[in-house]
Amino acid sequence: MIPTVFTARRIITMDPSRPEATHVMVSHDGRILAVGGPEDMQDSAEQHHDDHRFADKVLMPGFVEGHAHMMEGSVWRFTYLGHYDRVAPDGRLWQGITSTSALVERLRERAAELSDGPVVGWGFDPLFVPGDRLSRLDLDRVSTTRPVVVLHSNMHLLTANSVALDLAGYDGNTDVPGVLHTDDGELHGELHEMGAMFPVMRRVGASFRAMGGDPEAIWNFARSACRAGVTTSTDLLNELGDEVLVDLFATTAEAGYPLRLVPMLSALALPPEAVAARAKELRTYSTDRVRLGGVKIVTDGSIQGFTAQLLAPGYHRGTDNGIWNIAPEALNAMVDDLNRQGVQMHIHVNGDGASLAAIEALEAALAGHFRPDHRHVLQHCQMADRAQLRRIAALQCCVNLFANHLYYFGDKHYEITIGPERACRMNPCASALEMGIPLAIHSDAPITPLAPLVTAWCAVNRLTDSGRQLGTSERISLDAALYAITLGAAHTLKLDGEIGSIEVGKRADFAVLADDPHALGSERLREVRVWGTVFGGTPVAAGSF
Repeated sequence: MIPTVFTARRIITMDPSRPEATHVMVSHDGRILAVGGPEDMQDSAEQHHDDHRFADKVLMPGFVEGHAHMMEGSVWRFTYLGHYDRVAPDGRLWQGITSTSALVERLRERAAELSDGPVVGWGFDPLFVPGDRLSRLDLDRVSTTRPVVVLHSNMHLLTANSVALDLAGYDGNTDVPGVLHTDDGELHGELHEMGAMFPVMRRVGASFRAMGGDPEAIWNFARSACRAGVTTSTDLLNELGDEVLVDLFATTAEAGYPLRLVPMLSALALPPEAVAARAKELRTYSTDRVRLGGVKIVTDGSIQGFTAQLLAPGYHRGTDNGIWNIAPEALNAMVDDLNRQGVQMHIHVNGDGASLAAIEALEAALAGHFRPDHRHVLQHCQMADRAQLRRIAALQCCVNLFANHLYYFGDKHYEITIGPERACRMNPCASALEMGIPLAIHSDAPITPLAPLVTAWCAVNRLTDSGRQLGTSERISLDAALYAITLGAAHTLKLDGEIGSIEVGKRADFAVLADDPHALGSERLREVRVWGTVFGGTPVAAGSF
C-alpha cells in the first residue's frame, strides 16, 4: 500500500533537528516515513496519497497523559457533584454544585431514576461548599433505605449515609483510622483513605477494581482522550485482575480504538512479596495499545483532603497530619525489592513528608542496587522543596507534577491548606528543569479534567481560579510546557523512542489543533481548540465515536 502524506498549516514536531514542518508521510502500518516540506515527500516516495484535510490545522505529537485513571471513563455512570462545570465523554456539560442542598437534590433526582440499588456521586469537594462538612445525616435526606455514597474529587475521601456505613459494618464503636466520629461519638459519615473507604466502596459497586476497566469505561476514556488530543495515557492505579485484562485486550483491539493505554499495577492489590513477580509477568502480555509492567505505590493522601503527609509546620490551619497508605518501613522494603527486580515505580507523593520518605527509600534501594536508566517517577510531588529536588536529581529520577492544582485548588492551598509561602512554590516545574530532572505534568483525571493544553497553561501561568499568581519564579516557558505533555511525559513511561515527537520511525500519533499554540501565546494557551487526533496514521475526529 502506498503511504499517505498529511499536509498541515504547521507541524510542531518537538524534534530539535527539524522543529517545524508542513508535511508528514505515514506508512500503511502507522509509522512516520518523512517529515518536512513537499520536496521531502517526493524524495521519500514518488507514489503517495495526498490528504489535505488538515491543511488549515496545526499538528503536534499526540499528547501523552502521564498521570490519569481509567476512572475518567467509568465515573460518569455515577452522578457528578463537583464544584467546576465538567464535560462528560459524550459531550454533555454538567453544571457544578455550589451547596449541600443542591447536592442532595441532584442525588434525589438520580435516586428517582433508579429502581433500586446504591446511589453514588463523585467529584465533590467540601472546601468549595459553605457550611458544615457533608455528613451521613445530609445523605440520609437522599434515602434511608438504600446506600448513598459521595466520592470526593480527590478520590482519597468519601462520605456515606447510614445505610452504606451499616453495610460496611461501621458503627459508633468502630476504631479504624480514617473513620470519622462526631464529638458525641456517633459516625460522622466521612471516611479517609483506602483502609477506611474500601469496605464501603466495594459494597456499592464503586471500588477501584470495579472502575478499573469494563468495555464501556475503556471506550469512554478514549472519547475523553480524543477530545483533548491525547493518544497515549496511563491508567495509574489498577489491580489488573484477569477480568480487567480480558476487557482491556479485547476492547483496545477493536477496530477504531484510538488510544494507547499504560496501566500501572497497584502495589496495594497483592501481598508485597508478590508485586514484582506479577509486574514482570504482566510486562510479557503487552501489546501496542496496552503497555504493562510498571507499578504504582500510593504513600500518602490528598493535600486538600488533609490526608497528605506534611513536614513541619504541617497544615496551615493546624489540622492533624495525614494518613499513610503504606508505612515508611514497608515502603522501604517494597521500593528495594521492586528496584532490585528491575520494575519501574511510579510513587504517589503529595506532601513533602511523603516525598521525603520516597526519596530516602529510593536512595537506600539505588545505593544497594543501582539500575541505569531506571526512570522511577515521583508522581504529584507537589510540595518538594529545592533541597528535595536536588536529591531527586542525584537519584536520576523523574517527576510528574500536578500543575492543574495551581488553578483548580490554588486559592484553597493559599488560604486554607498550606498557606501562601508553600502554595507559591508548590508544583515547582522551573526548579525541576533547572536541576535537570525529567519533567512531566498531569491532570490526574478524573480528579481534574483531562486536557493537556490546560495543564500546560497552568504550568506556564500559575494562575488560580481567582486570578492570583502563585510564584512567578516557578513559571516555565510555553515550549517547555508543550515538551512536558509530549516527550517529557513519554520519557517517564519509557516510550520516548516511539512517541512524543514527530520524527521518522516513530508512531504516527498526532494531536490535531484548530489553533496554533504559539500564535495564541502563553496567556491564551488553554483556549487552543482540539479537532481530534491521528492515531497510528488514522484520523479520529473528537465526538465521532
